[in-house]
Amino acid sequence: MITLTENAVAAVKAALSRADEPAEGFRIMVEAGGCAGLKYLMGLESVSREGDAVMETDGVKVFLDASSQPHLAGTTVDFVTGLESSGFVFDNPNARDKCACGKSFG
Repeated sequence: MITLTENAVAAVKAALSRADEPAEGFRIMVEAGGCAGLKYLMGLESVSREGDAVMETDGVKVFLDASSQPHLAGTTVDFVTGLESSGFVFDNPNARDKCACGKSFG
């Protein structure tokens, strides 16, 4: 369903190791909002919920809720480090439009 790059896996593993509460992986969600209509949300997660798709890459679990799955099918998630900012980057083939900040799509 989605692909995590080596950099994304390393970033999630680092976040999991620093988490105040134990977590098994992370959740990626899509919800209405942002300047292009839909936005990505991410956070650490401990358990799957009803309807979730659960994927695992190099020991990192990714939880995707049922309503987000169609928006994320085929997406590659990377983590980039730059001089001005660092963060997760989504290469989503389902996005028709993207905003300049890269956090929203339509």
